[in-house]
Amino acid sequence: MKNYKITLQYDGTRYLGWEHQPGKDNTIQGKLEQVLARMMEYPEGKIPNIIGCGRTDAGVHADGFVCNVHLDTNMAPEEVQSYLNRYLPDDIGAWDVREASDRFHARYNAVGKTYRYTCWYGPAKPVFDRRYIHVLETKPDIEAMRKAASFLIGEHDFKSFCGNPKMKKSTVRQVDSIEIEQRGSRITFTYHGSGFLQYMVRILTGTLLEVGEGKRTPESIAKLLEAKDRVQAGPTAPPKGLCLLKVDY
Repeated sequence: MKNYKITLQYDGTRYLGWEHQPGKDNTIQGKLEQVLARMMEYPEGKIPNIIGCGRTDAGVHADGFVCNVHLDTNMAPEEVQSYLNRYLPDDIGAWDVREASDRFHARYNAVGKTYRYTCWYGPAKPVFDRRYIHVLETKPDIEAMRKAASFLIGEHDFKSFCGNPKMKKSTVRQVDSIEIEQRGSRITFTYHGSGFLQYMVRILTGTLLEVGEGKRTPESIAKLLEAKDRVQAGPTAPPKGLCLLKVDY
């Protein structure tokens, strides 16, 4: 058995997210399972056990999603990559395939992740990037959002920014950095941390945008963290603006 570490790029627009869902074939993991099962000539109903570095939601994209799978084959990583890129849909690609140690686990061994959320504000429309950018109706105050973001750096209980109301595990997370940049009409929010809760990056972005629109003050973020109440945070930003850039190991 070989343990293959696979780094994927995908356009999540038409998918229900990463995770396999019984009876539904429009997930990233599901498409990968189908192709690898075909490659391995598995009997109908048998699928490989693919372990993802986490979950991306419906409509969210990835530039560096990492997964691993144990396969009983002598195929070289280059051959696996070639096969995947031949048979996966055009909006999913194997960017890198390599043999990893037998104990490598894409989720448990991950120590950090980088996400980027992209917005647009301007008189023109981002026609060719429309599936990857959230278009804003008002111009946000970049400096106010940067000040608000400073309250989010460090280890905090991010329950107010968790989209799962039934979350039973700890909602404490470490956010190392939030960089907010504007280049022309494009505004990006780049987040790096040890891990993120369900919808957390999108809720953080929606809340920071409210600061930028003057609907709340930068200082209110500290009280929002203390509240541990999702209702008090801002809206969940649309999925199309979010992309998983990189996973650290």
